[in-house]
Amino acid sequence: MPDAPARFKDLCLDARDHQATADWWCAALGYVRRPSTEPRDPAWPVPIEDPTGAGPLIWVNPVPEPKTVKNRVHLDVVGDTTALLAAGATLIRARDAEIGWDVLADPEGNEFCCFAPEP
Repeated sequence: MPDAPARFKDLCLDARDHQATADWWCAALGYVRRPSTEPRDPAWPVPIEDPTGAGPLIWVNPVPEPKTVKNRVHLDVVGDTTALLAAGATLIRARDAEIGWDVLADPEGNEFCCFAPEP
């Protein structure tokens, strides 16, 4: 197969309060802020990473506008919907006969799908 013209690099999320959103996703996913040898300007995007190296690097980017429409790209996670709701997520749509996952939103309104862990 010939070389593809692109390859996946990182995932980016936009947020008005990118610092708080980075912390929320760190807690939700078990991620940490990527260490830096230099001080980071708090106005810059925040890179968060899986400390095990298994997950992708996520950049939480500051934007001035609130989210207004459905995400065209979103995260899928395996997790505990109840715990995510208690941590500040919002239920957009509960799993039902049509879909086998819950659709949630982070505190900034970014949608993500939450699948139940395999038994």
